[in-house]
Amino acid sequence: MVHHRHQTSLETILNFAGPQALPADQRAPARRKFYAIINHCRAAETLNPDGSYSRSLLIRYTYEYARSELSQDTFLRAFFAIMDLDEDLDLTQEGDQLREKLADFAEFLMENFFIPRWLSRLTYRLLSGTHPSMSVTVKATGQRTAQPSPAHLSVIQRVQGGAHEYLPSPDRISVLRGICLMRDHHRCVISRQFDEQEAMERFKRHDENAAQDDEGNPLAGQSFEFLEVAHIIPHSLTKPDADGQLSDYKKAALAVLNMFDCDVSHIISGVDIDRPFNAISLTRGLHTNFGNFLIFFEPVPGQNHTYRIGKFMPAFIRPEIPVTRTLYLVDNKSIEPPSARLLAIHRAIAHILHLSGAGDYIDNILRDMEGLGAHEGGGTELGRIIALRLGGWLDGAVSA
Repeated sequence: MVHHRHQTSLETILNFAGPQALPADQRAPARRKFYAIINHCRAAETLNPDGSYSRSLLIRYTYEYARSELSQDTFLRAFFAIMDLDEDLDLTQEGDQLREKLADFAEFLMENFFIPRWLSRLTYRLLSGTHPSMSVTVKATGQRTAQPSPAHLSVIQRVQGGAHEYLPSPDRISVLRGICLMRDHHRCVISRQFDEQEAMERFKRHDENAAQDDEGNPLAGQSFEFLEVAHIIPHSLTKPDADGQLSDYKKAALAVLNMFDCDVSHIISGVDIDRPFNAISLTRGLHTNFGNFLIFFEPVPGQNHTYRIGKFMPAFIRPEIPVTRTLYLVDNKSIEPPSARLLAIHRAIAHILHLSGAGDYIDNILRDMEGLGAHEGGGTELGRIIALRLGGWLDGAVSA
């Protein structure tokens, strides 16, 4: 009788039509089984490390950092469906198969959510013919773009109630930069340095001693640097291909994003991804750090638009961080402030990459790709790496 009730409970978890909260009596058993699987696979990883990243920790922290209880429940539904668990699963007897399924799911998340264009230095899709931790979905000579795993994508779409319509966005970055600089008082939101281009214009219009910043203080003697607009959720995520459509990879990334934070894609659909709430003004160096998820914004409780800015870098790099900043706002609210929800997603991804080791792993791939890890014989730490231009993710210069 107990076995029958348990089986019915798990069937209910797997039979869903869109984002649904798990009943309380099902959530606790589902979490226990989830962590039992994670801990079992993590123990095997610890005994036999492969020098890349922890797939079990990537899965664990993607679940734990999902942005709401509903998002966590949605992730659990997808996890159990993808793992295709037997009700009488014996972790000790079926461990190899379990670890393989978990690794496949982790690779799907890496290939379709964490790697593609989430890091500003990633300019190519990486496919390896020899390294076990990069899944190969096309042959190097195939002249064909790899496609996301249809089985995993089908499950992730199913937990959200079917495939969504994702709208591509035109490029409006130059306009966005001017709007954000105005809102942010022409200052980097972290370093507070004034935009050098704007400073030169003001010095040309006024006497050097008369030029002022947005608060009416003399510009003379202040620190300047060229500022850039940094998207919180990258513009390239909804940038159309040559045919005006979104690639399958971008649709997969948006589907995972929607599972991670239920239905968040609707607020960045089409031109909305280039609205001021999805952008901040940063110096070039800090823009790179932010795009590489080495810097994150953590809200200060009880203080609106105030964040403690943290980092995943050695203390002697960017020693001015951590720092607490209150973002500038436009008094008449005609320009939207940076979205706390989108900054929270960025912070969550930064922690997942750091805690699982995936961030260092991706960084090593990029260094290797740039030739920094090449050996004398032309080999690399990862073996033979093929840099394949991914249709849809990149079209010329990288834009954040």
